[in-house]
Amino acid sequence: MPRYTVHIRDEWLAVPCRDPTYTIQWLGYEALKRYTKNKPDNGGINAVKDIRFVARRCQGQGLLDGDDTIEDVLEDNDFVEIVHKQHALSSLQNLFLDGNSLTSTDLVNLGRVVYGITTGFGKFARTVIPVHKLKYSTFSFFSEYCVGNPLSPERTRMLLALRINVLAKGYSGISLETLHRMIQAFNASCLSFVPEKGTVGASGDLAPLSHLALGLMGEGKMWSPKSGWADAKYVLEAHGLKPISLKPKEGLALINGTQMITSLGAEAVERAQAIARQADIIAAITLEVLKGTSKAFDSDIHALRPHPGQIEVAMRFRALLDSDHHPSEIAESHRFCDRVQDAYTMRCCPQVHGIVNDTIDFTQKIINTEINSATDNPVSFTALDFLAIGVHELAAISERRIERLCNPSLSELPAFLVNEGGLNSGFMIAHCTAASLVSENKVLCHPSSVDSLSTSAATEDHVSMGGWAARKALRVVEHVEQVLAIELLAACQGIEFLRPLRTTTPLEKVYDLVRSVVKPWIKDRFMSPDIEAVHRLLLDQKVWNVAQPYIEKYNMELLPESRPISPTAFSLDPPASPRKRIRLE
Repeated sequence: MPRYTVHIRDEWLAVPCRDPTYTIQWLGYEALKRYTKNKPDNGGINAVKDIRFVARRCQGQGLLDGDDTIEDVLEDNDFVEIVHKQHALSSLQNLFLDGNSLTSTDLVNLGRVVYGITTGFGKFARTVIPVHKLKYSTFSFFSEYCVGNPLSPERTRMLLALRINVLAKGYSGISLETLHRMIQAFNASCLSFVPEKGTVGASGDLAPLSHLALGLMGEGKMWSPKSGWADAKYVLEAHGLKPISLKPKEGLALINGTQMITSLGAEAVERAQAIARQADIIAAITLEVLKGTSKAFDSDIHALRPHPGQIEVAMRFRALLDSDHHPSEIAESHRFCDRVQDAYTMRCCPQVHGIVNDTIDFTQKIINTEINSATDNPVSFTALDFLAIGVHELAAISERRIERLCNPSLSELPAFLVNEGGLNSGFMIAHCTAASLVSENKVLCHPSSVDSLSTSAATEDHVSMGGWAARKALRVVEHVEQVLAIELLAACQGIEFLRPLRTTTPLEKVYDLVRSVVKPWIKDRFMSPDIEAVHRLLLDQKVWNVAQPYIEKYNMELLPESRPISPTAFSLDPPASPRKRIRLE
């Protein structure tokens, strides 16, 4: 019998389904019944039948229509989230696009839920087109095509929002009528079928943007929450919208841009930023479980090498680990041990995690500039290669910490973090999964920007491959999230073997959060839902939200003299007394 895992508030519920023709609405109410049954006060819900809720996929946050049948929209073991309708609506807000102020954060939030006019294009740029054939020429753009699975509705919304933002600058030769129809389609979530493969990032993302435009013209396939996938013209009609009718130059305006590269790159940057700061918290728990020292994070040490990311990470470790602010019984238990220093994977977290943060900040600045630029040619592709290489380090060092947690000769804990080893394998295979993801990332981190090919009869003879750079950067980030989810599970399991000793208050709060969705590992069980549940916590940034107040409070309470030394604190004026100068040849 198929079953589905449903997330309500902070609880995960397994809901079996005898008949796949039941609706999503049935699944939601069935999950709510199980949720209230487990609560002494019914979870504050008086009458399940009166609850108005929104159902959405846990992966990607795509909305599910309550009238859709389960067999049409879900697969066995899919994860679904139920949210109160009022809460879901309250999170929506208007965003005004002016072509200048959109950020990568805004763009990702939106996803939740003369040449080319009288001439041909590329190799045909010197072929003059008669006036009476201009309309046909404009339409012929859209013979461009991609292959592969379609982008998710969320990513297609980002793509459409970003194209609207660029056209809003007013430099692309598009009419207000066409732009307004694009905005109407976006607000109705009428989203074209855009395959993910097929762009080389030459004069931008010609092929995928052609698919985006086709749907707006009433051609090909489209999706909306109201209609699902259907012929584009019927989807537009169902929402009272008219297809776009292109004028000269508008075809080029719609397809010549870097919006697929940039929108996927923006998502990669935002997710990388979220997992990077949560990686510090996870590593701090691991250090506690492995009985490491916090001395390596002393502010004076890092002030001597003042890279911004490194200083920030060291400060977070100090805020979370044993101190006068938050004493740790675990730390106290080994205060006078004979260990001289910890392994690199623990004591060098500020150096490794720090440079990842600096890499993400660098990439985000480029992406935010590209988001608000009226340019047809890619400049962000090398930055996305850089991002993938940088953020991969979080998974590489995390996998080594998982090994230390699972290896009894390194952790002084039971092998693979489980009692009755042999009968139970514990985290053995989870560590293998982490190792495989790290190994896959090593291949994905090969820079796509070094692999240019000539296209369009050598007219576009040096292309960016930026679309692939963005897609694989996203995949690398997802693997990093999954590896760190496994480390967080393993670290919390390690705490079980140190009880009744307690760690610091902020780290105990993180432990409690994990235990709200995953029980301790007593004997072997199906681990995939546990990993998915903790991965979901990381995607929602709940680990960060729990620890952030403690980090901010610690940072605010730092005395001025204990803050890292700023390079601007030194005077660069000439010394009062003359000194001998050394000339370098």
